[in-house]
Amino acid sequence: MLITGVGSTQFPIATANFANEANLPQQVTSIVRADLARSGKFTNIDAGSTPVPETASVDLGAWKAKGANAFVAGSVNREANGQYKVNFILYDTVKQQSLGGLSLTATDTTLRTAGHKIADYIYQKLLGVRGVFATRLSYVIKTGNRYQLQISDSDGQNARIALSSTEPIISPSWSPSGTKVAYVSFERKKPIVYIHDLPTGRRYIVSDQKGNNSAPAWSPDSNTLAVALSLTGNTQIYSVNSTGGGLRRLTQSSSIDTEPFYSPDGRWIYFTSDRGGAPQIYRMPAQGESAGAAQRVTFTGSYNTSPRISPDGKLLAYISRTGGGFKLYVQDLQSGAANAITNTNRDESPSFAANGQYLLYATQSGGRNVLAAVPSDGSAPPQILSVQGGSVREPSWGPFMQ
Repeated sequence: MLITGVGSTQFPIATANFANEANLPQQVTSIVRADLARSGKFTNIDAGSTPVPETASVDLGAWKAKGANAFVAGSVNREANGQYKVNFILYDTVKQQSLGGLSLTATDTTLRTAGHKIADYIYQKLLGVRGVFATRLSYVIKTGNRYQLQISDSDGQNARIALSSTEPIISPSWSPSGTKVAYVSFERKKPIVYIHDLPTGRRYIVSDQKGNNSAPAWSPDSNTLAVALSLTGNTQIYSVNSTGGGLRRLTQSSSIDTEPFYSPDGRWIYFTSDRGGAPQIYRMPAQGESAGAAQRVTFTGSYNTSPRISPDGKLLAYISRTGGGFKLYVQDLQSGAANAITNTNRDESPSFAANGQYLLYATQSGGRNVLAAVPSDGSAPPQILSVQGGSVREPSWGPFMQ
């Protein structure tokens, strides 16, 4: 999350420097502070430079007097086996009580993850909503004539290359478990849908039908992918087993149907279709149009694409052509009310955070393709994600880590 919020709505918190971390490859304290600041929900109160371990006796009244409603103390200790033990305690300075803490084991390469987990704990304890700092992002970077599918932390740091190719890679889609990513690769000179197992690096083809194979989307149970295929000429929505095979046609139109996305309860598939003359978002039963006719969902604007449903099933994010540009909109599915939530004008590829409170998307800034994040309620302006490399597009925000 990379959001700057409104000061009056932010929670004031002081995070003291963790003891014994001065010479470590990663400063856990700085990661925690940066995560909380990026969320837009917290104001970091100056905690000074003196480390405060979780074992210290803390004058909570003094920290409250400094303007902090919460205080964090902790330490990082290297163990005999070379690993680190990261401990912390979160305090409520208003109620003058401990809110508990965690004891985490980390290595040189996972200290950042420990920091993200601490920030998640703080976010949930103080705001009552699960944090998404320890989740991951996938996106495609193009540098010169090379495309890379990269996996990074939620702040865009600690990026790893999952696939590198001289041919385009598009439409990465996380499995619900967060262990696999489906995507489209042109490495065989045509679009083919692959699934990439991240822990092992193994990948396999799930759809290589005649024509175009595109826009993979996972079902909530991970057993099925919805895909867009031009098997019969015009692009239609199909389903396929996540192990390959079991192909089944879901839409039955003479128009272009594409960009499927499952509702979180698995009952519906939202998709883009021009069956009404111009692209709009529709919804059909997950079993296909044979189980019920597709119904149009978007009515604000004449050109709407790229549907994504929030994890609670209440919001629809999509891209709408507006005033010659393309903006990210969010629609309340119950009321139908829809609003633009960005001040950028070349938006594409929206993706909800696992807690539904933020949206990641691709846009343009300063003449280059970048990633940005914005609160799903539009309460703060978008902030550009710090991603190293070339032109970056096709973002997908991963699920909560299992």
